[in-house]
Amino acid sequence: MSKLFTTIFLLVALLGNAQPPAGPRPPKPEEQLKMATEKINKELKLNPSQQQKVKAAYGDFFNEMDKMHQKNHKPQDGPPPPPTEAEKAARKKLAATRDAKIKTALTADQFKQYQALEKTMHPPRREGPPPGKPQ
Repeated sequence: MSKLFTTIFLLVALLGNAQPPAGPRPPKPEEQLKMATEKINKELKLNPSQQQKVKAAYGDFFNEMDKMHQKNHKPQDGPPPPPTEAEKAARKKLAATRDAKIKTALTADQFKQYQALEKTMHPPRREGPPPGKPQ
């Protein structure tokens, strides 16, 4: 009986010292590309030529964003740190380039729909420090 209590106590003690799971990891560029192009293709009902052009524009965008992030941040567990002002400006420039490429592939009506859709594709940003961090 004593051994059973000792074993249970050790298991509980070990579980109590377990590391909390790392925060959510951002999706990889390939995953982002798949999610974005599927949503755009579905919502705008693109033809195959348009699908290819949109996929290429978003592929370039996500790859450049990933390169920029790797250049500016060390690999880490958990969510990425907030972007700096320079990163925000670079991101805006990349998005403008992406949207210019997409504009050439879509009709005027589709591009208006795309602009409205693109605004809904970003996850909402939380304000304040990450959970578990002191303020």
